[in-house]
Amino acid sequence: MTAVDQTTLRRRRTGLTAIDRDRTAGGYTLFAPQTGGGRVDLVDIEGNSAHRWQMPVRPGRDAVILPNGNLGYNGSHATSAALYPAWDLWHGGDFYEATPEGDIVWRHEDIYHHHDAHWLPNGNLLYTVAAPLPADKAARVTGGDPRKDGADGIIQSDILREVNRAGEVVWEWRIWDHLDPADFPVHANFDRRHWPMVNGVSVTSDGLMLLSLRTTSGVVAVNRETGAVVWHVGPDVVAQQHTPVETEGGNILVFDNGNLRTGSTSPFSRALEFDRSGRVVWSYADPLPMAFFSPYMGGCQRLWNGNTFICESAFGRLFEVTPEGAVVWEYVIPDFAAYPEPLAQFITGEHNSCFRAHRYPASALPWLKERAHG
Repeated sequence: MTAVDQTTLRRRRTGLTAIDRDRTAGGYTLFAPQTGGGRVDLVDIEGNSAHRWQMPVRPGRDAVILPNGNLGYNGSHATSAALYPAWDLWHGGDFYEATPEGDIVWRHEDIYHHHDAHWLPNGNLLYTVAAPLPADKAARVTGGDPRKDGADGIIQSDILREVNRAGEVVWEWRIWDHLDPADFPVHANFDRRHWPMVNGVSVTSDGLMLLSLRTTSGVVAVNRETGAVVWHVGPDVVAQQHTPVETEGGNILVFDNGNLRTGSTSPFSRALEFDRSGRVVWSYADPLPMAFFSPYMGGCQRLWNGNTFICESAFGRLFEVTPEGAVVWEYVIPDFAAYPEPLAQFITGEHNSCFRAHRYPASALPWLKERAHG
């Protein structure tokens, strides 16, 4: 008798599972599987492999195509700072730029980096690092589960850091200089070893920096010149969200994970668009809301035809919806593996997850056509 595959998600359909060729934006989809050992995949709209990179280390988080056609890769540093037990789940710190042929043309290391990074048009890199919260500020952290505090009593916080191509720090912004921990309580069942855990960073067309605050649920916009927080959208709108990005119209699009959502006992995720006052102007949830849910990671991208590309990270499900909420494309990452130790003790089983995925038009990948005809 054939043994039953014990990976539940793999028993379901994987690969390309749905396509409406008339309504999809088309293009190519890029993703870096969290358990793929450094593999980065580019698939066409039919779900076929169009290109693959093999990077030197497993992904810390994300991979993107840069304006010059190279790959920007956020890798997991082999000797990261190990600030607390779960740190290995979300640190990165080993950044690479690689050509389509896989040649490494730039590398930057920062053992305090965690979660997201944003590759700037001038070639610099903007990312988040952890640093101890000063004692007077740490005393003002509220909420959370004190039973999960670290034995040393240190609470990590966040610094936004920009480095140039020489690896030199050219700008920093410390979140505790501008937010009072007492005004941003940690969710009740989270530990307090990291406040407020910035898990997403991007830059708007008018130069504001968008930061996603994981453990407190919220998005803030920061004026780079003054350091001031210009606006804040909190847990009355979002819940454990990721990936705040600006739309062409100036609104903010986020992946709203839905953990610990105010007033909800059944978690579900949404793609959520709001204006800068926090007013929701568009959202997508599954008609059966609980059928779309990622408790961690996740991303949204507004496409060139007005559709929205969504990464349901925890389950490796990448899909595209119209403004009316119709699914017109779906792909489920078919490759599963366990996280390496010591991560496997925190997140068990086999996974097809990715931190985020990105859709690109063919015009952004001229080298792909050249290679096909080469």
